[in-house]
Amino acid sequence: MNTNRRKFIQQSAAATTAAFIHPLLQNFPAKKILSPATPGFELIVLATDWGFKGNRDAFCAAAKREGYDGIEVWWPDDAKAQEELFTALDKYGLKVGFLCGGWQENHKEHLESFTKFTTDAATNKRKKPLYINCHSGRDYFTVEQNRPFIQHTAKLSRESGVPIYHETHRGRILFAAHITKQYLDLESSLRLTLDISHWCNVHESMLDDQAATVQQALSRTGHIHARIGHPEGPQVNDPRAPEWAVTIQKHIEWWDVVVKDKRAKGEPMTFLTEFGPADYMPTLPYTKREVADQWAINVHMMQLLRQRYS
Repeated sequence: MNTNRRKFIQQSAAATTAAFIHPLLQNFPAKKILSPATPGFELIVLATDWGFKGNRDAFCAAAKREGYDGIEVWWPDDAKAQEELFTALDKYGLKVGFLCGGWQENHKEHLESFTKFTTDAATNKRKKPLYINCHSGRDYFTVEQNRPFIQHTAKLSRESGVPIYHETHRGRILFAAHITKQYLDLESSLRLTLDISHWCNVHESMLDDQAATVQQALSRTGHIHARIGHPEGPQVNDPRAPEWAVTIQKHIEWWDVVVKDKRAKGEPMTFLTEFGPADYMPTLPYTKREVADQWAINVHMMQLLRQRYS
């Protein structure tokens, strides 16, 4: 195949894809079914540094340039890293949400580490976070072992004034819908970071058979990770592709419920655009080349959220 013919095919394919992508970006956000917002409501969209190749200053500069309000990053347990982070946040005028978690197999050691990180993040003197998002506990810890994580953050949130959420994440306390329901029923203080893409994957479904549990989770959600999952994975290859239209619409319907509640209460609504790099992002065999541009996808999601909810 000669070079001109190859370029023609590539350009034609790109044009055809764009023709499908454009209606998706335009039509979904245009269906604004939400009532007027009560004063106090604010849409805040944050960028993830997951997969970003560059230092903290470069990441914050890129997030600001794209139009993000802030960033969500792991709380750095190092004085130098903290100073680099706070300096970049101040330089670019960005807000921040912190991720905190633990990885120890022993539940007592895990809780001790988790308690330290969350307390340090919530009470640091340089910058009050919008929230703390918790990768808490493990899916194989018992209910009795996991409950202290939730009880600790409830107390810390009351004392610090920082909202603290537990993420619906595989491998963690809230890895599945039916398990999360147990904790929602047990702990009235439990508030969620909704990353429902994980549940789609865990249950190999779009959760139609657990609608009541999903609604309960939505009613306790404070923060959303805007990634699109499907029954066979936690991340579609590219949400701009037309074959994912129905899946995207389902996620937006879930998000609408949370945003509508926040608008009615006059509370800020925080989103993180969290499409990830390889191996969350599917790759081509042998080369490990990602099939789509992670950064561009996350910017696309940020724009979609702004058009729908601003």
